[in-house]
Amino acid sequence: MSKGEAETKDKFRTGLETAENYCEVWRIVKNSVKSSLGKGRGSMMLFLDDLPLQIGAYHPLGTNNIVLNIALVEIVEASISSKRVVNALVYNLLLHEYLHALGEYSEAKVRSSVIAVARECFGEDQTVTVIAKKTPWVLIRDIPLAAINAPKRVIQIVKDFEKTDKYIV
Repeated sequence: MSKGEAETKDKFRTGLETAENYCEVWRIVKNSVKSSLGKGRGSMMLFLDDLPLQIGAYHPLGTNNIVLNIALVEIVEASISSKRVVNALVYNLLLHEYLHALGEYSEAKVRSSVIAVARECFGEDQTVTVIAKKTPWVLIRDIPLAAINAPKRVIQIVKDFEKTDKYIV
């Protein structure tokens, strides 16, 4: 690995480890896709919703939206006290849906691309890459999900999710 590649991986790792919110994780997702695949798209919006726990997130076709399963994220946060692991989970979920938003509709190809981007940008043995290879559900495999009975909340929009200098008047 060249010095430049090592520095890039360190930058992505540090950024993800220190990310404080969805917007900061999102910037890392966009930058890693740009770095790895040379692709990008602007004007995305993030919504938080209580979805069935088998669904991590989804991208409604033809929109600029990603809907993230906040219940799943909160279960992982409650069971794993590592912000680094929670950020790696959110990164993987957002990356997966972003690749759909970029026009890849095949689940198999998206899963493969998530692993490839994580591996290239973070390294083989990093938490984010391990989650990509094993799927995010590896984090909740020992949690009795059938016992969880939380009420459905109103869907929320993440304000200032994708900051831009461009405004349409």
